Amino acid sequence: MNKQKTLASLSVLAMAGSIVAGCGGGKESAGSPISDTTPFPVSIALTQVGDIPNDGNEISQAIEKYTNTKLNIQWIPNSAYDDKVNVMIASSEMPKLLKVQYVPNIISNMQSDLFWEVGPYLKDYKNLSAQNQQFYDNIKVDGKVYGVPIFSEIARAAIVYRKDWLDNLGLKVPKSIDDWYNVAKAMTLNDPDKNGKNDTYGVVLFKRYNEGQTSLTTRFAVGMGAPNKWEITKDGNVIPEFMSAEYTDVMKMYRKLYEEKLLNQDFAVLDSTEADKMFDSGRVGIKIAVANTAKSQQDRLTKVDPKAVVDVAPLEGPKGIRVAGQTGNSGIYVIPKSSVKTEAEVKRVLKFLDQLMDPEMATLLMRGIENKHYVKTSDNRTEFTDFTAFQREVKPYRDNFPYIEGYNVAPLKDVAIGEKGNKVTQENMKNAIPNPALTFISATYSERGKELEQMIYDAQTKYIMGKLDDAGYQAEIEKWKKSGGQKLMDEYKEENAKRTKK
Repeated sequence: MNKQKTLASLSVLAMAGSIVAGCGGGKESAGSPISDTTPFPVSIALTQVGDIPNDGNEISQAIEKYTNTKLNIQWIPNSAYDDKVNVMIASSEMPKLLKVQYVPNIISNMQSDLFWEVGPYLKDYKNLSAQNQQFYDNIKVDGKVYGVPIFSEIARAAIVYRKDWLDNLGLKVPKSIDDWYNVAKAMTLNDPDKNGKNDTYGVVLFKRYNEGQTSLTTRFAVGMGAPNKWEITKDGNVIPEFMSAEYTDVMKMYRKLYEEKLLNQDFAVLDSTEADKMFDSGRVGIKIAVANTAKSQQDRLTKVDPKAVVDVAPLEGPKGIRVAGQTGNSGIYVIPKSSVKTEAEVKRVLKFLDQLMDPEMATLLMRGIENKHYVKTSDNRTEFTDFTAFQREVKPYRDNFPYIEGYNVAPLKDVAIGEKGNKVTQENMKNAIPNPALTFISATYSERGKELEQMIYDAQTKYIMGKLDDAGYQAEIEKWKKSGGQKLMDEYKEENAKRTKK
């Protein structure tokens, strides 16, 4: 909830393929006193966002000066990041701050005491402790917090749609499975853009439509009343989303749309970026996406069709507005014990992260430099003056450091669709449906989770394409159970029972 910041006078910029000397723990004595005046060296590994910023740029200098640090950043391409992290961990050659994901191997490393437990310290940092406890609960391992989340909205999903198309067709934003089918059909067959051509779709799917925490199908199904990933029943059983009636109804609708050629026939091989381009080029009418993207969708679409009107609405179904709650982070900053030896150093690293959320740094990360990237308005808001430069120069830092829009930063003056997207995101939090098994530990999932997930992903795609009928699809679910799915459910049930007793 899908949901995407760098640093200082990049003293020694490590190339993506190598680990800089500063990333290890070797050169800094574990017993060295921490000076209040000398810049504190902080080595960091993080994901590359766009082009790597130039050494000594204005943003990195401002961060170093404010936090009194000497930053050594290793930028690693996103596609290679997880592999590089695994190499760092295996070799114990880690920086002082390492960005990781909440996945089985990292959870195992947390349990093995590879990283500092920071939970007990957080209360001493005004900004980190001021954030919603849910952010921290979502990354707990055995009840402990081993890192600082890179905060992101917990409930980000919404309906982004062509309002002009709905108006042309005399339709409203869909609120039921039948509504969705009717809208998708009309937008495909009834020439919603009035160009006299049969060149549009109501909705499109892409090859990872059912994967991960930002799964399109999960977001859609939760809106229609399904559980978010897992459901805990009254008798304590823990059941996967795809065994719920509401999720199954969504799959049946996909299948019907595909069979009637109201859905793109190449979805199984179509990349999500290509699906976005179809919307941007005026070929698709409605999608489930991050609410804040409505503005950028309008910007891109206007270049193709100046009369196009994009709007955004919350996901609403038979049970009201329901939004699939996400982890609330785009990664976790852990502090490795191999490179940070003392409690004093841990506290200094946490101070650095806390300082990044002070008003001065929050404004820098979210708005950039005053009179270059943004200006202050007469009504105490901020307004971008060079958003392109912001995306190039500031976004790499913003996307890697802790920040929360609206916290310690003046509101952003925006076009109407931009402000509406922000409002929908904020309102979504009240209607977020959490994944109740998010932090459950399962040996089966750690060992075979990805394999079991792939079994279901493949079965669902075959079902949509008509290669499996209803009975065949259910047979695949039974096969999943026998292959470890039932054991996974049993382990989650046991974990739930253990936690319920506490």
